[in-house]
Amino acid sequence: MRQLVDRTPAPLLFLVGGFSQYVGAALAVGLYPTMPPHAVAWLRAVFAAVVLLLVVRPWRADWNRRTLAQTGVFGLVLLGMNMLFYVAIEHLPLGAAVAVEFTGPVAVAAWGGRTARARIAIGLALFGVLSISLVGLDWSVTGSTADLLLGLGAALAAGVLWAAYMVIGGRIVRARDGLSSLAVGLAIAAVAFAPFSAPFAGAAVRPEILLTAAAVGVLSSVVPYVLDQVTLKRLGTATFALMNALLPVSATIIGVIALAQLPTAGEVIGVLAVSAAVWISGSGRRPAVEPG
Repeated sequence: MRQLVDRTPAPLLFLVGGFSQYVGAALAVGLYPTMPPHAVAWLRAVFAAVVLLLVVRPWRADWNRRTLAQTGVFGLVLLGMNMLFYVAIEHLPLGAAVAVEFTGPVAVAAWGGRTARARIAIGLALFGVLSISLVGLDWSVTGSTADLLLGLGAALAAGVLWAAYMVIGGRIVRARDGLSSLAVGLAIAAVAFAPFSAPFAGAAVRPEILLTAAAVGVLSSVVPYVLDQVTLKRLGTATFALMNALLPVSATIIGVIALAQLPTAGEVIGVLAVSAAVWISGSGRRPAVEPG
């Protein structure tokens, strides 16, 4: 398996990870009739943590109170981000939610930048979000206003946590093994969020629900995170930025295929604008860590 990964071009591995992540998100939406989004995200973290703990075996690394505390915060931020994103895709199309969430990484990449590149990236991101929210989404449907506001708010909040995840994760991967920290961080977060999530996940006792939740954990967390460790080392700056820019478009395509979510013209324009912002902001400097 390792030889196959080593022989596969890094851009292809990146796209496989991206598609895997959003196919998992599409499967997660199918679980919403049985449990609320935050419980689905929690189950995703539980299964991902179990698999990563068994595969990575992080107990072999050296741990102390400081590294455990930092890793715990990393895991809490990551799981919080996933929970908010799952709330967002309950109320928004998948591609639109991903595009709005991407404002977090764009802001991190452009933070402090006084160049034309940074200003253009931020402007395109804001234009994309406005195009999606004001033009792309249908506010005329009775009772939709509260749902759309909740979806947009959750997606923007997930973007804020995504930005924090990038900053904390960047410090971690520069100091120690990223996968070990990911496994431990997810395990800590799964335990911490259990009192608020486990009572709502009772449907997981059904075998088909349990298997779907396990697939969500593997497809949305394990596969992308493991492939990230390879692609981050092998991709150049320009290629990495271009691959990141394709993720909102990939999510939109998966939304069409798996969820029959046909985007409006406003959504398409918004997704393309955010994708352009991601490429522009990322090609200036390489992000510290791949998004989760």
